[in-house]
Amino acid sequence: MRALSSLRWKIALTTTTVCCLVAAALGILVHNVVARQVVGEVRKEAARDLDHALGHYEYGTAHGDVNAALDPPGLPAPLRALVARGRTGSMVGSHGGEPVMWAAGPADRSALAVWIPYGNTRERLRDIDTAILASAALAAGVVALAGLFLADRISRRLATTAAVARRISAGDLDARVDFPADAGPDTGAEADPGPDGRRPRRYRDEVRDVAHALDSMAASLQQRLEAEKRFTADVAHELRTPLTGSLAAAALLPEGRPKEMINDRLRALHRLTEDLLEISRLDSGVERADLSRVELGRAVERAVTATRLPAEVRVVRDAVVLTDRRRLDRILANLLVNAHKHGRPPVEVTVEGPVVVIRDHGPGYPAELIEQGPKRFRTGDPGRGRGHGLGLTIVAGQAAVLEITPVFANAPDGGALTTLRLPVGRLPETG
Repeated sequence: MRALSSLRWKIALTTTTVCCLVAAALGILVHNVVARQVVGEVRKEAARDLDHALGHYEYGTAHGDVNAALDPPGLPAPLRALVARGRTGSMVGSHGGEPVMWAAGPADRSALAVWIPYGNTRERLRDIDTAILASAALAAGVVALAGLFLADRISRRLATTAAVARRISAGDLDARVDFPADAGPDTGAEADPGPDGRRPRRYRDEVRDVAHALDSMAASLQQRLEAEKRFTADVAHELRTPLTGSLAAAALLPEGRPKEMINDRLRALHRLTEDLLEISRLDSGVERADLSRVELGRAVERAVTATRLPAEVRVVRDAVVLTDRRRLDRILANLLVNAHKHGRPPVEVTVEGPVVVIRDHGPGYPAELIEQGPKRFRTGDPGRGRGHGLGLTIVAGQAAVLEITPVFANAPDGGALTTLRLPVGRLPETG
């Protein structure tokens, strides 16, 4: 049933249905016209025989080679009633068990009737109907195959365009449909003549127009994102040197509250600059993990201890995973900082096999973060939930380098819940 609901089958079924309806209408029209013509010829022949018989009856001579009789027993009742009113007529009936065309007229208060065989005419009409049905079935089959072929081409191209759109939405900005331009879309302008002096034929292809629009959109989006990445990296790099100098100069200030405030703000700005540089490196795709086999439970305990943030670590089942210790420490540190900054204690870290779960007991993640993932510099409404800035963006970037898919969710009884599933495998062989 799912296949029948696809676009190709809908188009094929629609064209076949329309073809069948048109063939049925034309078949009925042709049948009526041909039947009227064929039966009319038989009626004319019966009328001529009736005139011949009536002429012989008036002169009292024999009817000759015409099948005629007065008030024959097989004369149809409607025709007999018509003759009783003084009129002549004809109709199809039977005589001696065979189909005949009757024609009758008044003759001295009796009905003089003639009849001619009608079996061949009936067979002829059946042959015509059979030919009409066969032609309609053949036309419907040809149209169905043609419709299925054309619909398959359209559906395949639309499926390709949709697949590229999904790749772009997943972050692959290099994906393109790349349909050939051919004559190009119909813009109303005349095409330039070719080498032979003939103008190429131009026609409109809506599917190709959509594909070209998608490619143009992807190229424009890629350019804008590349410009944004370069801008972020340039700004962070340019800020790094004066910030380092400012930190050194602030250290020379006399001790006191003003020095603490200045150093605090400078350190925050310095951390922001370093985060921006890290994000720019992650966005550029040049980061490569230095993989090694690590005992996950001990690594998590050391990473939590290094943050100097209160957190309860529980190793249910240890496992040896393939990861980069430095990047894993960065991910765990950012998640713990985020939990303490936006959540509420206690913060719990659970290791069960290759899975690490970090949970706090605060208001939980905002719905948009759970649905769309972390977005840089975006913060949620403090009254409705926790915000997220560069910390979780770095978590997502470093996790992608380690082939970890972080899952952000909220615990049923409240609190943010982040799940990390680390890959388990052998180191690649070298040599």
